[in-house]
Amino acid sequence: MPISKAKKDEILLDLKEKFEGSTVSIFADYRGLNVSEATKLRRKLREAGCEFKVAKNTLTGLMVKRLGIEGIEPYLEGPVAIAFGKDPVAPAKILADFIRETKKMEIKAGILEGKVIDARGIKNLADLPPREVLLSKVLGGMQSPLYGFASVLQGTIRSFVYTLEAVRKQRAGEA
Repeated sequence: MPISKAKKDEILLDLKEKFEGSTVSIFADYRGLNVSEATKLRRKLREAGCEFKVAKNTLTGLMVKRLGIEGIEPYLEGPVAIAFGKDPVAPAKILADFIRETKKMEIKAGILEGKVIDARGIKNLADLPPREVLLSKVLGGMQSPLYGFASVLQGTIRSFVYTLEAVRKQRAGEA
């Protein structure tokens, strides 16, 4: 059944808002998913602040072209669903875990901050540690030199105190 022009414009506007409002958009082939699995995936994505949308490839291709993103057209063949997210790692992790669990979907490609990345790039995103772990590593890297500097200063002060103590003992022995 053909879609009316007004409905197409509405879908294009919705897609534009989603592409512009997300840091990452992951394209996946959703063949083989039943309704309960798709609902489960949507729920997991929604809990992480992401969204999972099925859109016509022609409309998706048209919107991506309007946004000036090139190179995604070869991946818009067959049934394609798009996971949108503000956090670039969350949807990649959720999709990768879901695929590992069900073995029914396949990641085709993605758009990360306006650049097209292949399935391997999405897998690399999914393999990143959680945000909290990365932040703690950065903080640890920042604190390490400070601890080293404090230790060096403490060693210098300790040596000075030992020297003063030795001078005190020496003068006490002379008296």
